[in-house]
Amino acid sequence: MRQKIMTLAVVAVVTAALSSCSAPAVDENEALSLAITGAEEGVPILEYDPTWPKRPLPNDGIFGAILAIDVDDEDHVWVMHWPHYIQGGFSSATMKPLAFVSEFDANGELLQQWGEAEDPNLPAPGFEWARDRGGAHGIYSDYKGNIWTGSHTPGARYEGAYANLAKFTNDGTLIMQKGAFGQSTGNADTENFGQPTGIVVDEETNEAFIADGYDNRRVIVIDADTMAFKRMWGAYGNEPVDGPLPARTPDSEPSQQFTGVHCIKMSQDGLLYVCDRPNNRVQVFQKDGTFVQEGFVATGFGTVADVAFSSGPEQRFVYVADGSNRKVWILRRDTMETVGSFGNWGNYGGEFAAYMHAIASDSKGNVYVGEFQGGDRVQRFKVVGFEEGS
Repeated sequence: MRQKIMTLAVVAVVTAALSSCSAPAVDENEALSLAITGAEEGVPILEYDPTWPKRPLPNDGIFGAILAIDVDDEDHVWVMHWPHYIQGGFSSATMKPLAFVSEFDANGELLQQWGEAEDPNLPAPGFEWARDRGGAHGIYSDYKGNIWTGSHTPGARYEGAYANLAKFTNDGTLIMQKGAFGQSTGNADTENFGQPTGIVVDEETNEAFIADGYDNRRVIVIDADTMAFKRMWGAYGNEPVDGPLPARTPDSEPSQQFTGVHCIKMSQDGLLYVCDRPNNRVQVFQKDGTFVQEGFVATGFGTVADVAFSSGPEQRFVYVADGSNRKVWILRRDTMETVGSFGNWGNYGGEFAAYMHAIASDSKGNVYVGEFQGGDRVQRFKVVGFEEGS
C-alpha cells in the first residue's frame, strides 16, 4: 500500500494559492478539507485534537456517560449525556455535571445547556427526564433547528420503561412527544416505542426515521410535524417480529432480524445506515425500507455502536464507533469494506478508556467520539492527511 501524507506544508501551499485568487482566503482547516475532498481514493488519517472542547467548562462542568452526539448545519456540536452517571461517582462541591443536553460551537465553546432534573422549565407537562439510570438516548438537530431526543431505561422491557420520543425547540422548550412510558406492546405498536435509540429527519420528505431499538427490532418512520405513523421495517426489510430469536453460533447465517437497533444516520444521497449492534453490522436502506447492502465490523460484542460519514459531497467513507475493541473503523461507503481505523485502548488523549457510544462528523471532516461510563468525555479528531490505495 502506498501512503501519501498531506502535511501542513501542503496545506500552506493550498492556502496560499487560494488566497492569491479572487476567492476569499481560507484557513488551514478549510484548505485541508478541500484537499481531502479532492482525493479520489484517499483513506482519511485522523489525529486527536486537544483544543476541543475549551477547558475548563463553565462552573468546572463535567460530562457523565456520553449517550449521543450530533452536529448541526452550523457545525455546532450537540451532546447528550447522563449527568447522574459520573465516572466512579466523582463529584465535588466545585464541580457540577452539565445538563442532559449541551451545545458547543465549532471552537469548543459551550453555548447553552438544558434538561437539568431541577430545571423549572422541565419537565414540561407530560414530559420527564429520568432521574435514575437511563431516560435519554439519541439526539438530532433537524433542518428546522428543532432538537429530537429518544429515551431508554436499561433492563426494563416494556413495563415501566422510558420509551418516548420528544421534539424540543433549540433552547429546550418541549414541542411535542410520542409514546407513553411503559405502554409499548411490541413491534406492531405504531403509537409507542420500545426504547428508541436514534433519530434522523429527512428534509426532502419531512419524515423522521427512528431506531427502535432496545426492546423492538425495527426502523419506524413518522411524519416530522404530526408524529403520525407512516411505515416500518426490520433487518433486510423484513417484518420485525417479537419473541425469542434462534440461538446463534459463530457459524450461523446472519440474523434475519435486528437484535439491537442502536443508531440510524442518513448520508447526503439519502441512504439510511442502521446500526445492529449485537450483530456487529451496519445495514443500508433506501427511505422506503428497501435493503441495499450491509457491512460487518470486526469481532467482539457490540462492535457497531454508532456511525458517521467523511466530508465531501460523496462522503466516501463511513466511520464506525466500536466500543468493544476501542477503535473507530473506517469503511468504504460504496462496498462497506473496512479499509482503516484509528484509536486504541488507553486513558490519554486520542485513546479510548471506555465504550465508545457515539460518533458524529462536521462539514470540515472533524470527527467527534463520545465515551460511555468510565470515559465520560467527547474527543475531537481532525483529518491530517490520507492514505492512497488499500
